[in-house]
Amino acid sequence: MSHIQLNSTKLFYIQEGGGEEVIVFSHGLLWSHKMFQSQVDFLKQNYTVIAYDHRGQGQSEVTDGAIDINLLTLDAMELIDKLVGKPVHFVGLSMGGFVGMRLAARFPDKVKSLVLLETSASPEPVENFPKYKLLNGIVKWFGVIPTVAGSVMKIMFAQSWLENPQNGEAYKKWIKELQSNKKTITKSVEAVIHRKGIEDEIRQIKCPTMIIVGDEDVATKPEKAKFIQMSISNSILHMVLGAGHSSCIEKPDEINRLMGDWMRQF
Repeated sequence: MSHIQLNSTKLFYIQEGGGEEVIVFSHGLLWSHKMFQSQVDFLKQNYTVIAYDHRGQGQSEVTDGAIDINLLTLDAMELIDKLVGKPVHFVGLSMGGFVGMRLAARFPDKVKSLVLLETSASPEPVENFPKYKLLNGIVKWFGVIPTVAGSVMKIMFAQSWLENPQNGEAYKKWIKELQSNKKTITKSVEAVIHRKGIEDEIRQIKCPTMIIVGDEDVATKPEKAKFIQMSISNSILHMVLGAGHSSCIEKPDEINRLMGDWMRQF
């Protein structure tokens, strides 16, 4: 576990394993590298695995000024350059997927393959604005209070996962992670709410791409994943049953299996 100083921020990351192929994990909004712990533990046996926190989230620096997805994409590019120095297999979930698509389209020499989980190439649907802006306003003043965290959990996880009593301890763990966000997380939320669509730009992505979506994802619905798959020529799509917007947490064995099968081709 360490920090890396980039041109305009300091990012926290973990690096495990020692394989020749390097996998970089980029997390979703409101989370951190911790959401990929099951995948890191599984893949580090055969690969070098890096998972980092976006600026303004997790243990990375909260910088002055606004945050947007283009800035986070430049952070990822610079991290790969300084930490790895060769093309990587980039895995992005939700916000991390926003970064991954831009990275693969704009800096193709940095990405050997791309894995996209629970993400979208489109702007945030306008019907989500009132709800998300209300929640963000509350967080700005009071932090991620229990009522906000409870509402967000319903967006982040499948209803079937939330209703399963076997997930009680996991629920407590992840709602605690949500509540650990600082008030400054509102900068990152604004970056997601106001992101521009890249529907045309993703057609430039040429690297092998695997898209994964949970059939119960209410934040970025399966049709968003299908659009990405139809737009990227060298891509495949997998739907994970019983998973929502946090499939790597909800269905870790299935995501690990898909990741393992994917990496064996390289």
